[in-house]
Amino acid sequence: MVAGKKVAKESVLPSVYEDGDEGGQEEDLGGIASRPVSRPRSLYSRGSVDGQRVSRSSSLQYSISSGHQDEERTTEDEDKDEDKGGGEQQQADEEDLASDLELDTFHNKKQAYDHTGQSRYREACKMLNVIPVSCFLRNINQSEVNMMHRGLGAQGTKALAISLVTNTSILKLNLRDNWMEGAGAAAIADMLKENCYITEIDLSENRMGEYGARALSSMLLENGTLFSVNLSGNHLDERAAKHLSPALMANQKLQHLDLSHNTLTDTAGEILGAAIAENTGLKALNLAWNCIRGKGAIAFAKGLEGNIFLRSVDLSYNGLGKDGAVALEEALKQNNTLEDLNISNNRIPFEGAIHLALGLKVNTTLRILKMSRNPIQSAGCFAILKSVQANPESAAELLDFSDICVDQEFEDLYKSTKEAFPSLQVKHGGKMNAPFKKS
Repeated sequence: MVAGKKVAKESVLPSVYEDGDEGGQEEDLGGIASRPVSRPRSLYSRGSVDGQRVSRSSSLQYSISSGHQDEERTTEDEDKDEDKGGGEQQQADEEDLASDLELDTFHNKKQAYDHTGQSRYREACKMLNVIPVSCFLRNINQSEVNMMHRGLGAQGTKALAISLVTNTSILKLNLRDNWMEGAGAAAIADMLKENCYITEIDLSENRMGEYGARALSSMLLENGTLFSVNLSGNHLDERAAKHLSPALMANQKLQHLDLSHNTLTDTAGEILGAAIAENTGLKALNLAWNCIRGKGAIAFAKGLEGNIFLRSVDLSYNGLGKDGAVALEEALKQNNTLEDLNISNNRIPFEGAIHLALGLKVNTTLRILKMSRNPIQSAGCFAILKSVQANPESAAELLDFSDICVDQEFEDLYKSTKEAFPSLQVKHGGKMNAPFKKS
């Protein structure tokens, strides 16, 4: 046991060589050099051989070297684990950051302002269970959109209105003949309260009735961008006129209003006459193809007398009659802004033409007067032309007497008037008793 410990102890020490040994120096390979011959061999030495070296125990060498390797490996593994853990944590942080950025980008894209309203239109169509109109989607970014005769109905019009709330491209919108009725007109009215880009809108022939007129009148009290509205052919009567009246008095931006082809009666004429007298924005008003006559015609003419902004008024196909013509005489004398007046087909007789002639004898602003299809005969035409000739400050450029035959006396008067007013044009239904000519 003692000898084993001694050998183990000596194996750790470096080998010692004799001085002057002819065998030369040997490499130190970590073994124990054999004792020289002059020295007695140890009794308890194991496996010692003269001139040879006994190798160090492989188990001991392995245990020492493996100990150092285990320590180094442990340190390296810890460093690798730390590096790996840090790398994984950094990678996880980067992935989280990228996910956050992608999420923010998605939210930004989702919340981006849709200036055309296309996505809103698709969603609204899906919600209201209507088919999107491809024509509208193709032209939704244009400044002018024509949607006539598309059969939108109330639901389709609602979907359209939802998308137009955020649209900033469309300036002119034509929705004529889409059967939107009152509910659809109300949806358009709500949209126009928010949209501040549309300036012209055509809602004619949509059967909106009183319900739609009430909604649109409420809109006109708030909207400040519309300057042209077409409400022709919408079954509007005196009840609708009651709603439109306060809007016409308050709105100062609307310049063109078309109320033709409705059922506005005498009562409506009285209501609108009072509103026209107070209006300060309208430049063109179309009331053709209504039933304004009698007291309504007189009240409207008085309103026109007090208005100082209207430039064009169309009262054709209303049945003004003689009473209406008498009232218009005073309007023509007092009004100094009206330039275009259409009173065609109003059952105005010869006496009515005389009163109109008296008004034209004083008027200095009216450029266009249309009186076609009235029973004024050639004598009535002659009286009106004579009043123009007698007024040196007359601004008359066109007198339309279509479908009214004139005589030679009128032709002679026209030639003489043409010398004083070279720009004056006269239309009539032909010359009476003219001989038939073959072509």
